[in-house]
Amino acid sequence: MSTAITLKEINKLAIPALISGVSEPLLSLTDAAIIGNMDYDATESLAAVGIVTTFMSMLIWVLGQTRSAISSIVSQYLGANKLDEVKNLPAQAIFLITSLSVFIIIATYPFAVQIFRLYNASDLILNYSVDYYHIRVFGFPFTLFNIAVFGTFRGLQNTYYPMLIAIIGAVSNIALDIALVYGISDIIPAMHIKGAAYASVIAQLIMALLSAYYILKKTDIPLLVRFPFNPEIKRFVIMILNLFIRTIALNVALYFGTSYATKYGTNYIAAYTIAINLWFLGAFLIDGYASAGNILSGKLYGARYYKNLIDLSNKLIKYGIIVGLIIALIGGLFYYRIGHIFTDDKDVLNKFYDIFWIILAMQPLCALAFIFDGVFKGMGKMKYLRNVLLFSTLLVFIPVILWTDRLNYKLHGIFIAFTLWIIARGLPLIIKFRKTFKPLAQNP
Repeated sequence: MSTAITLKEINKLAIPALISGVSEPLLSLTDAAIIGNMDYDATESLAAVGIVTTFMSMLIWVLGQTRSAISSIVSQYLGANKLDEVKNLPAQAIFLITSLSVFIIIATYPFAVQIFRLYNASDLILNYSVDYYHIRVFGFPFTLFNIAVFGTFRGLQNTYYPMLIAIIGAVSNIALDIALVYGISDIIPAMHIKGAAYASVIAQLIMALLSAYYILKKTDIPLLVRFPFNPEIKRFVIMILNLFIRTIALNVALYFGTSYATKYGTNYIAAYTIAINLWFLGAFLIDGYASAGNILSGKLYGARYYKNLIDLSNKLIKYGIIVGLIIALIGGLFYYRIGHIFTDDKDVLNKFYDIFWIILAMQPLCALAFIFDGVFKGMGKMKYLRNVLLFSTLLVFIPVILWTDRLNYKLHGIFIAFTLWIIARGLPLIIKFRKTFKPLAQNP
């Protein structure tokens, strides 16, 4: 296999991964934009979408780590020219994760009220949150299926088909959102927030059908589950468990952010909803290069090309920071126009504009953290990723947000905590990577 990593090769993986990676936040942003412009209860509905999106993101990120685990194992076996040994692993992984998603639906559906009360939701916001979740949760198995298939494609060094699937899913969701939220004359009644939930579920189903089609037609990876389990299933499960703990820590931070924003009032949680979804969008845009790091690092690590691994990391740092700066620049140029996409409520917009600059300033820092997240995932170093996120959440984010809340910084405090959290996530990964692989690169 070729060992030289060029900008062309990185972009060939990163740009399609970037496009496919924004599919999930785009679904939520579309819901937020369309719901935020409804004729009535727009602010309460927007707040409800923000709360449910945070909870759904937790579930997806916890169980969606399948993508990183599958990608890591498949890419390492590809690098070692032993792909045939793990061809049955993706189907087994998909079977496990979709079975678990059904259990999640059964376990959470009856307790939606209690769950969203934990986010300080009440009255109309609570009712809308429950209505939205009771529909959207049924798209969960389709989402996890898509994530697992995308992970398989990434392990095979292919991000093109996931990009196609994501584009079709995003376009479908926008069209369905408009039709179902606002209605179409006498043909389709306006369903408001429930319509947005139905649109998301249908879009995820469309993506799942396309994922199955492309994996069966464009690869020789089967979707039919065959037993006994692949020997690598044990390493896969250990990776998932480490990533599970890591993602729980990540979502503790998101829970605290959402809970405090809700506590401050309806306009604060509405502004936070816009801000955090834009932050998610920026994170997933940068994640295109993190995905390239995930894919290529697994391949190089499997082949033991450590010098090329160092070279890859240097290039990814440079390109990731450039992307982060471009995102910040675009956000700055359209600073005030962006808010009006989601709402015309002046109080909500003022609160959003007060903190949007922090999100833009975070983007280059996010680039470093997310890229090295991807590199470590590609190499299968999930235990270290787990420990770093536990440290950054428990010893940095939570103390900072408690302190800024006492100072009454409100949304400013929340996003200051997120900024320091990102720094505490990225810096240890860079130091660990350099200490581990520079000596190996010098002594191949």
